[in-house]
Amino acid sequence: MLIFLLIITTITLSYWNGANDNFKGVATLYGSGTLSYRSAITVATITTFLGSISAMYIAQGLIASFSGKGLVPQDVAGTTIFLISTGLGAASTILFATRLGFPISTTHSLVGGLLGAGFISVGMEVNFSKLGSVYIIPLLISPLIAFCLAVVIFRVVKSLRHYTSKTKNLNDIDKIDHNIVQLSVDKTADQFLILATDSLPVLENHSEARYFYSQSSKVDFNIKTEDSSAKKIKASGLIKSKFSSLSLMSMAHILSAASVSFARGLNDTPKIAGLFVAVEMLNIQFGMLAIAIGMAIGGLLNARKVAETISHKITKINNELGFSANLVTSFLVIVASKFGIPVSTTHVSVGSIFGASMLTEERNHKVINSILLSWVITLPSAMLFSGVIYWLLS
Repeated sequence: MLIFLLIITTITLSYWNGANDNFKGVATLYGSGTLSYRSAITVATITTFLGSISAMYIAQGLIASFSGKGLVPQDVAGTTIFLISTGLGAASTILFATRLGFPISTTHSLVGGLLGAGFISVGMEVNFSKLGSVYIIPLLISPLIAFCLAVVIFRVVKSLRHYTSKTKNLNDIDKIDHNIVQLSVDKTADQFLILATDSLPVLENHSEARYFYSQSSKVDFNIKTEDSSAKKIKASGLIKSKFSSLSLMSMAHILSAASVSFARGLNDTPKIAGLFVAVEMLNIQFGMLAIAIGMAIGGLLNARKVAETISHKITKINNELGFSANLVTSFLVIVASKFGIPVSTTHVSVGSIFGASMLTEERNHKVINSILLSWVITLPSAMLFSGVIYWLLS
């Protein structure tokens, strides 16, 4: 009976982990308008699942860290009641945070669950030295590193974008797809100065056309002629130009978001799988597959509130900011997963967005403070839930 309850607990934790975490990797895509919500969550689901599958082979070092071994005596850490309490404590915390739309850390929730059940079971015999070196220090330092790296990377990306988006002379214009030609690219990520026409000869009388970036397949162009009259024409299809770095940056942004989601699956799956160590009859790889499926379903069904918070309520996101934050996040999380270091994808991801936003002037400090507060109370909340559950079960 307890083994069955442990399996249900682990799948439940996987579900709410997916609901709270799956969208974090692609939040910048949705926030910048690069992809719709549906497209973004699809990318997140596929790449997170691939990361979870990869974790079976290259990130199993995290399993032992989150089974409680070394934190509490082995005769306690290996018990089904201890692991059920840890999992339910973490799942309960993530469930409430998800319902409120707060992006919190599954890693912090699991650590809180381990501590809560540990204190009730063995009191002060909890290994505080391991708690600091294996859990607390990496969890505190990683978002700070992400913050600093994101500031640097975003500045570099902005500089490169400015260089590649220099205005071209009229004599340099070439004909491109859909008979649309481009004169110049504005310094911002989503605004263009273009010349567009269905027949090139009339370009001589057109001095300027401004196009505001849209995801629509049909776009309108307001053409200003030299005699100040205006003419509107329609063109179907996407804008493509060898002079524009938007399509290249958009693609780089999408790939970087996919890599974050992959890294998240790689990092979180073995942490949750640590709860399966007591189920010796269950193949650990089969267990990780079940976790991956649970995470995917949770993300598809319950990610919307957290998605809105990260994508639209922290800061205004464009392709450069999103790409920079994602690059830092995927790098740090993949390296941490490889070496079995328990970092929080949430803290690294949001820390990267915070860092990049320091070079912008649009930050919602109220939302940022609320998120930081939710991070502070995550661990003690999970401790409380798991401690009460352990007391009830024992």
